[in-house]
Amino acid sequence: MKMQGRKLFAFVVASLMLIGCGRERSNTTGWEYNQPRNGGFQKVPYFDQETGPGLILVEGGTFTMGRAEQDVTYEWNNIPRRVTVSSFYMDQFEVTNFNWLEYLYWTHRTYEEFPMIYHNALPDTNCWRSPLAYNEPYVEYYLRHPAYQNYPVVGVSWNQANEFCKWRTDRVNEFILIREGVLTWNPDQSGEPFTTDAYLANQYHPQPQEEKEQQLINLDPMQGWSGKRKDLGTRIVRMEDGILLPRYRLPTEAEWEFAYYGLVGSMTNAEDPGVIENRRTYPWTGHWVRQDNQEFQGDIRANFVRGRGDYMGTAGALNDAADVTAPVDSYWPNDYGLYHMAGNVSEWVMDVYRPLSHEDFDEFRPFRGNVFKTKVLGNDGVIDEKTTQVLYDVYGIKEYLHEFERKRYQRVSAGDHMPKNSDTASLTFPGMSMNVKSRNDIDYYNSPPEQVYLSKNKKKDSIELELLYELNRVVDQAIDAANNQWYMEASEIIQTNIFDGLFDGVDPRFDIQDNLGNTYPLEIISDLRIGMADYIVNTPGKLKWRQVTAEENINRRNYKNSDYRDYVDGDFESSIYYGGTTERSLTRHDERKNKVNEGIRDESLVMYQNDHEEYDLTGAPINSDAQAAWPTTLVSDKSRVYKGGSWRDRAFWIVGSNRRFLDEDQSTATIGFRCAMDRLGSPKGLGRYR
Repeated sequence: MKMQGRKLFAFVVASLMLIGCGRERSNTTGWEYNQPRNGGFQKVPYFDQETGPGLILVEGGTFTMGRAEQDVTYEWNNIPRRVTVSSFYMDQFEVTNFNWLEYLYWTHRTYEEFPMIYHNALPDTNCWRSPLAYNEPYVEYYLRHPAYQNYPVVGVSWNQANEFCKWRTDRVNEFILIREGVLTWNPDQSGEPFTTDAYLANQYHPQPQEEKEQQLINLDPMQGWSGKRKDLGTRIVRMEDGILLPRYRLPTEAEWEFAYYGLVGSMTNAEDPGVIENRRTYPWTGHWVRQDNQEFQGDIRANFVRGRGDYMGTAGALNDAADVTAPVDSYWPNDYGLYHMAGNVSEWVMDVYRPLSHEDFDEFRPFRGNVFKTKVLGNDGVIDEKTTQVLYDVYGIKEYLHEFERKRYQRVSAGDHMPKNSDTASLTFPGMSMNVKSRNDIDYYNSPPEQVYLSKNKKKDSIELELLYELNRVVDQAIDAANNQWYMEASEIIQTNIFDGLFDGVDPRFDIQDNLGNTYPLEIISDLRIGMADYIVNTPGKLKWRQVTAEENINRRNYKNSDYRDYVDGDFESSIYYGGTTERSLTRHDERKNKVNEGIRDESLVMYQNDHEEYDLTGAPINSDAQAAWPTTLVSDKSRVYKGGSWRDRAFWIVGSNRRFLDEDQSTATIGFRCAMDRLGSPKGLGRYR
C-alpha cells in the first residue's frame, strides 16, 4: 500500500484554532481541552496509524512457533512453542538494489566530508566470489546495473540493514512533515541532516528557506499569549500529534515466522472462523513446492535449488527462471500479500541466536537481543545536544591497529611480529596485545609471504612501520582523552590527525615518489582507512544514546542492567561456574566469578567460548596449551538469526521454522532483508477493535 496523502496537519491546525467554540472536556478534571485560558492542554484528532511506504499490515495473533519439518541436522534449536505476536507492518517485498542505491546516493550527498560513512554503507559485492566459480559479473554489475535494480540487495550485514532502517525512518518522517506543510524541501543537509529523534528534541534547525515553514499553534499561555488568537505562539510537531510514524526496523524472529505462514489463509472453517485448519510447512497450504492451481499447475512456487546442480531448470523450460536471485515481485505472494517469504534470499531478523531460545523467551512478543538504552542528558536534565561530528570507538581502533600490524608482518616475514609500543602504550588494556597474539599465533595462523616480499628478503617496509607507529601514537592520545570522558575530543583527535591528516597526504614522510617524480599511494593507507571506519559509532545529526546502568535502576523490578543478549543463556549465572555442590567447586567457581567482576576474565567467554582465551584481560596466561584455548563455538552475542531459504538452498531451508545464524558484521550473497514497523493501537486497523 502506498502512503495516503491525507492532510493530517490540517486537522490538527483546525482543532487548535477552535477557540471559543464548544469543546470536549476532560472526564478526569472537567476542564476544557485546547483552551489557552486554563493552560492549553491539547487534544488533537486522530483516526488511525498511517501505513508507511512499502508496508502491509500483518494482523497478529497466536501461533505455534518452531519446528515444522524434520530436524535433519539434529540441532534441536527450534522446539515448537505457542506464542502470541502483536499486529505489525512488514515490507511487501524484499529491499531491492535500487532501494539501496537511493540510500547510498543520499548518504554520499549528505556526508561528503566524511567519505568513510558512505563506505560503511556499501554492500560487500565481493561476497559473490568463490574460489572455484566464475562470479565476477555479479561482483561488478549486480548492485548497480539497471538489469538488477528490482532484485534483492545482498552482501548486506545485519548492522548495515539496521542503519538502513534508521535512514528510512528519517526520510519517511521528513517527507510526512514536508507533505503536511510543517517543513519545506531541504535537499542540502550536509551540515545538518534531518533525524526524527533530533527533530522531536527540537534540535533540527535547517537553514532558513524561501518558503516559510508552518508550525502548529501552541496553546500554552506561558508562550506570551495576550488573550487573542493571533498572538498565540507556535511549536513543532510532537509524537502526541500522531503525525509521525514509528521506526522502521527488522522484524523479530517470531514476527517473521508468523508473517511467513500467512495463517489467515488456513482459517477456512465457516462454522468456527477462529480455527486454523492446517498447520503449514511453507507459506502455502500443502507439503509440495509446485503449484496445484490448474492455471499454473506444476510451476515451481519459489526460487531455490531443486536438486544437485539444478539452479533454474533446463533451457526452454526453466522451472524457476532465476539462476541466482529473482525480481522481488515474482512468483506468488502468501495470504498476507508478502512476496518471497520462501526462497530467493534468506532474511535477517532482529534476534540474537541461541539454540535454546524457545525455552527462555516470553510467550508474548518473544525476542532475544534487548540492549536497553536512554538518551544522554546534560547536567540540566535536558537532552544533550545532538552529535555534530563523527564519533569513534577509540579502544576498538587501537585493537584493530594492533591486529592489522601483526597479521601483515607475520605474512611478510613468515615470523612472529610484535607491534612496537608507542610512548603512551600503557594507556591501553595490558592484556590486549597478548590476546591478539593468541588468535594470530604464527604457529597456527599464517600465509606464505608474497613474491614481492621474498624478492626483498622478507624485509618489512620501514615507511609502513613508521606510519603505524604514528597512528598508534595518535590513537593513544585519543584513548587518554576518552579515559577522561572527553569522548568528543577523542573522536576529533582521530578525525583531524588521522582521516584528515595522515591519511590525506598531510605528512610528506608517507608520500612515495620515484626518480621520475611519479607519486605512488601507500598500499596500507586505503586498507587502514576502510578498517578503521568500521569503528564509527555515531554520525552528525543524531542524538547521543547510552546504555542504562544498574545504579539508575535500583528500585526497578522488571530489569536492572542494559545488555540482555545473553540473559539465562550465556551470562555467568547460566554457566557451570555459578554455584556448586562441593566446597571445592564453590571455591573454584567463586574465584572465576571474582575474576569476571574484577575485569580479569572475559564474561562473554564463560559459557560460549567463541574467541581465543590463552591469556586473561591483564595478559596473564590461563592455558599453557594454546590449542586448548581455541574457540569451541561460533555462537556469541553478535550472532544474529536469519530465516528462510535462498536461491542457493535446497527445499529444506525454505521451511519457515528453520533457523541459522551469522555474525552481525558479516554478509553473504544469499542473505537480504525486509523492514517491519510496529502497529500502534487497534490490532485490526482502521480504528476497529473487533
